[in-house]
Amino acid sequence: MPTRLLYTPIGILCNRDEQLSHFMKSKQYRRLVSQCKTYGRHQQMDRILADISRHFQYVTLSHRWGEGEPSLRDIEGHMIYGMSIKGGFGKLQAFCRVALERNYLWAWSDTCCIDKHSSAEVQETIGSMFAWYRQSALTIVYLSDVTDTAPLGSSEWFGRGWTLQELLAPRSLLFYIENWSLYKNSPSLNHKTDVTVLAELERETGIGRQFLTSFSPGLDDARLRLQWASLRRTTRPEDIAYSLFGIFNVHLPVMYGESAENALGRLLAEIVSQSGDISVLDWVGEVSPFHSCFPAHIMSY
Repeated sequence: MPTRLLYTPIGILCNRDEQLSHFMKSKQYRRLVSQCKTYGRHQQMDRILADISRHFQYVTLSHRWGEGEPSLRDIEGHMIYGMSIKGGFGKLQAFCRVALERNYLWAWSDTCCIDKHSSAEVQETIGSMFAWYRQSALTIVYLSDVTDTAPLGSSEWFGRGWTLQELLAPRSLLFYIENWSLYKNSPSLNHKTDVTVLAELERETGIGRQFLTSFSPGLDDARLRLQWASLRRTTRPEDIAYSLFGIFNVHLPVMYGESAENALGRLLAEIVSQSGDISVLDWVGEVSPFHSCFPAHIMSY
């Protein structure tokens, strides 16, 4: 579970102690304490785990970063609903409102829920992000560049590196378009179970339906996974490798400032070392300065 979450009823960022405090002040907590007095020990534990899991369900945001995205320091100690709606602030407010409308008390965004000035926290976040999206009750994908008449594939979201794991990891996902309405006004509670949307996703990404609906992180089909990422781009070149750590379930140091070739080389070396899969050596293009067996760029796949 992420370290920080937005409390959607009032739009304030909470650390873990504050999240626990909100729970202990809730009607749900008081009801749980009262009811547990009538249960045996095992029933108490089952009920406590169920209620805590239900209370702390959270929604994650997946989006294309734009101008003026709010940072941790911008919103810490403030209620976001009373802040400016310019740039990413309006997007964050709309995201939290949608989460609350769907009866989720907690929400997470990669813009403001991470202390990007802490290298240790950035390392932890990159290593945990796939799991956070997988464990979320729902992922809301906001496509700011898709109108009500445009197809999903017209969005830049499909060409970004980090959004690949944000597509594959969640079990439940909904696409919202420019005006914060559901894509095609679909009544579905999960677009991963919507046959029409799934067909569009397969066509746009080249990823098979079985992977879109029940993806398992790991080293299987390594070259295929690299192909999925081969036409995607990241703002920081080295992120194209870091964004795949969760997909391959590998744990490597994040070293911002290294070359993209070095970052990709470290990833490929780890894949071969752990799996023995030499299919990743089948590529066409420029040789990497990291090792002559590896490509310089992921587009070589």
